Amino acid sequence: MKKKKIINLFIGSNNQGKIKEIRDLLPKKVQILTPKHFNLNSPKETGATFKENSFLKAKFFSKKTKMVCLADDSGLEIDSLNKLPGIYSARWGGKKSNFNLAIKKVYKELKKKDKNWYKIKQPARFICALTLYWPNNKFLNVMGKIEGTISKFKKGNKGFGYDPIFIPLKKKLTFGQMIPKEKYKIDHRINAFKKIKKFF
Repeated sequence: MKKKKIINLFIGSNNQGKIKEIRDLLPKKVQILTPKHFNLNSPKETGATFKENSFLKAKFFSKKTKMVCLADDSGLEIDSLNKLPGIYSARWGGKKSNFNLAIKKVYKELKKKDKNWYKIKQPARFICALTLYWPNNKFLNVMGKIEGTISKFKKGNKGFGYDPIFIPLKKKLTFGQMIPKEKYKIDHRINAFKKIKKFF
């Protein structure tokens, strides 16, 4: 794998929250383009794992733009729901990926399993797969995760997605209550990003 530092990068996502978080992790000197600049829609996520979906998006956008592309596929796994929503995390929010709907669905499913679900710790984790894909077809696929539990109710309005209902292990606040600087020190995305940051 070549060690030439990446200065121009395409972020293969139409999720503004995700783009902001990736932007915040990258050195300031990295110039970023996103699907908006090219008027591109994201490809269908037909993979069976986070890794496959992340690879599929990175390859698709790299081919379309002839740029080095970084794509992320991430989501929330809840043990008592057989690891769902998992790769369907965004899809639980319907066509517009409305995470208020998705969070309601999580609580509805937990209640269906056990009406006293909130009295028992609900182990969960955030998973992030990142793929860097170069125009010469070289690629690197890495994973990061963080363990935690599901909050009894929504707390905080920072972050995005399922952040308001996820409490990382050994913490009292949900990701939705944490200032970004604190979240970025421990979350699934930074744990994956550490494995590729040498390219930037």
